[in-house]
Amino acid sequence: MVEITILSDNTVAESRPVGLIGEWGFAAAVGDVLFDTGQSDAAYRNAGLLDCETRFDTIVLSHGHQDHTGGLPEFLVDEPTVVLHPEAWTPRYNHGDHIGLPYARTKIEHEADVVEHRDPREVSSGIWALGEIPREYPDNPAGEKPVDGTRVEDHVVDDQSLAVETDDGVGLVLGCCHAGLRNTVEYAEAVLDDDVRAIIGGTHLSGMDRADVAETADWLVEKQSVDLVAPGHCTGFEAESILRSKLDERFHSIGVGTTIGL
Repeated sequence: MVEITILSDNTVAESRPVGLIGEWGFAAAVGDVLFDTGQSDAAYRNAGLLDCETRFDTIVLSHGHQDHTGGLPEFLVDEPTVVLHPEAWTPRYNHGDHIGLPYARTKIEHEADVVEHRDPREVSSGIWALGEIPREYPDNPAGEKPVDGTRVEDHVVDDQSLAVETDDGVGLVLGCCHAGLRNTVEYAEAVLDDDVRAIIGGTHLSGMDRADVAETADWLVEKQSVDLVAPGHCTGFEAESILRSKLDERFHSIGVGTTIGL
């Protein structure tokens, strides 16, 4: 069994242990892999309170946004391997503010073994970083990035998720899912040649119209292989409400401190 423990999320799931911190961000321990690091040192502090590992040999970054990478320095102990898409270093902006990875490449390379990839990569036994995800269906752009001296809409092509192989199918852990939920699910199934059974993490449905969220929820309802949907971070309260009403017992609330076994 692979255990997934949420270390950074917008909300805290439980009142104990005392002192857990919620923030706009995401991080999760996925087996022996750290997936994202949250916006601040909150993920590291939460891990300590939860008696979770705080030293990871492998850290995978879903994409180069500050709310997923800001806590990285706390985990750069004993030169871990940091796995990311090469465009994660791209400067990003939202309303003039820089929202990209907040640390210089030289700093991270000095303290970690940096591995860049675009193709799926097995980062631990049965745990795959999916790399760059094809986008047949709508994706979820965010902010702007510089191209040829101007700023253009950023489709966050570096966005990736983790796919976990289990005896019952694939568990999919999402950072922010800028690549689009349907694109990500179908790509994970193609890469691992198995059905996605569980979806956990940020879905970025908060940026979609209500009708589009409902359409996505209906697609999940029809996709009988998915028996657990546990959205967090950038899903948004309205989208979570829609998912809960349509998915019923397949919907699961999460927050900092939640542990799910796959």
